[in-house]
Amino acid sequence: MKIFNYGSINIDHIYQVPHLVAPGETLSSADYQQVLGGKGANQSIALARAGADVMHIGRVNVNDTWAIEQMAQSGVNCDLISLVEQPSGHAIIQVDAQAENSIVLFGGANQSFTQQDIEHSLSTAVKGDWLLLQNECSNTAVAVEVAVQKGMKVVFNPSPMLTDIEAFPLDKIDLLIVNEIELSQLLSDSSDTQTVESHQAELISKVQDRFPNMQVVITLGDKGAIWVSDGNQISADALKVAVVDTTAAGDTFLGYLLAANGRGDSKQAALKIACKASSIAVQSLGASSSIPSADQVSNL
Repeated sequence: MKIFNYGSINIDHIYQVPHLVAPGETLSSADYQQVLGGKGANQSIALARAGADVMHIGRVNVNDTWAIEQMAQSGVNCDLISLVEQPSGHAIIQVDAQAENSIVLFGGANQSFTQQDIEHSLSTAVKGDWLLLQNECSNTAVAVEVAVQKGMKVVFNPSPMLTDIEAFPLDKIDLLIVNEIELSQLLSDSSDTQTVESHQAELISKVQDRFPNMQVVITLGDKGAIWVSDGNQISADALKVAVVDTTAAGDTFLGYLLAANGRGDSKQAALKIACKASSIAVQSLGASSSIPSADQVSNL
């Protein structure tokens, strides 16, 4: 079984700031880094480091071959990554003293894929392979249709959240992975429930009503994660650690979760190892550079 990840490859520009910049404010940065990022690239690296067989479908500018080299060094199969003349996708990331972040994203080459490009990239996929999707590349809904026709399983992490999510073929998704904010947006939830616990319970109830046949994993930050499927709930707690930067925590979680699930681990075990991996990621600055190896996770 292979995981084809049709996902973004970005160049991240990371600024350490005392607080997230306000409208009209000019703010000095205490530090700056340029690193490989993009939800797609991060998730492919996490999958590879967790031991999965992952092929990345993506594009970068001809001058950014270093990004492909870094992905390949992590064990990602990069045969389906193309070099193009368009600028690479990139992100301007602020990280404040409390480890919260704010991100401005430019799609660039990630937004240049046509239906024909996607069909060509998936031409070697077979029934039982997986297609992983985020929402930073063009024609994501088309990729779902192509995958379903080939008998692939589809995993969707709708980040950033679609503005026209109602038009997306959600009924063809096998596994949906979302954080609490994304899930509220997806469900058009405007609940004024007073406590965190009751709000989460309300969201889970709505998930079960809206998507009774879909498996849904909900990440809850320092509260851990919940796997909802077939009317059942399985949860795992987050580890208590000193948080430095949360930028790639969700991508790390997803990569380790899918890798564990793919090798036949139970849902409970997959959630636990994903929470462990993400707890390591948040202790380091940066995106792909913070994703731990399988040895680091097993030694925790």
